[in-house]
Amino acid sequence: MYRFSNTVIGVLNLLSLLASIPIIGTALWKARSSTTCENFLQTPLLVIGFIILLVSLAGFIGACFNVAWALWVYLVVMIFLIATLMGLTLFGLVVTSQGGGVEVPGRVYKEYRLGDYHPWLRERVRDPEYWNSIRSCILSSKTCDKIKSWTTLDYFQRDMTSVESGCCKPPTACTYEGGVIEGGGDCYRWSNGEETLCYECDACKAGVLEEIRLDWRKLSVVNILVLVLLIAVYAAGCCAFHNTRHAAHPYHASDDNRMTKVRPRWDYYWWRWWHEKKEQLY
Repeated sequence: MYRFSNTVIGVLNLLSLLASIPIIGTALWKARSSTTCENFLQTPLLVIGFIILLVSLAGFIGACFNVAWALWVYLVVMIFLIATLMGLTLFGLVVTSQGGGVEVPGRVYKEYRLGDYHPWLRERVRDPEYWNSIRSCILSSKTCDKIKSWTTLDYFQRDMTSVESGCCKPPTACTYEGGVIEGGGDCYRWSNGEETLCYECDACKAGVLEEIRLDWRKLSVVNILVLVLLIAVYAAGCCAFHNTRHAAHPYHASDDNRMTKVRPRWDYYWWRWWHEKKEQLY
């Protein structure tokens, strides 16, 4: 049992240690990339990657080299990591539970309403500094260039992403009366200028939130799988910690009853004699 549990936790922590390297690399690359529109998940991704790296290293050293203090630190940090990841996963599921597109009669694509999304997400895109970075990203990625060449028939037959639907065209409900666009709200924010289009529309912000919502839902599924793995690794770590302590202190007074049922090891009698002498002295 000693070799089995320690080997298992050593292998699992080595794999998680190696897996943390691309996680950290991806977070650093996304943080430095000018074309990254959804950047508020980068910091948590980077922090989680470094924590997994350090925790896995401590668990690997403790399990493979019988370092009890390293395993103790590993188990304490692991329980906090599990609790934090569980909290983030539940938070992600809550804030992404609202939203989704609205069917447009006679069209393949959907349209998106900012009021349908969770208040926490709405506050994010209403922050001018955050939205300016998103707007610059959409402009630099030339997301709307594909829509320029569409004919009227294309708008009835072709699908759009949530960002294209919200940012690259006026809402379908808008009408033109005497060359003037009518319909209120986003209709008045729309402009034919390539630098403007509907980038300040609530529909554009809702389209960005829809992409974030879908990505976060996928991340939540991955988090659940990681949680299951971490709980399994934590259970193996508890066994390894017990085995490491037992290897350092192989006999205890409570072991007497168990020793009567099995053949004692060669040094058991010496240890028992020494233990009795210590009790007599103290």
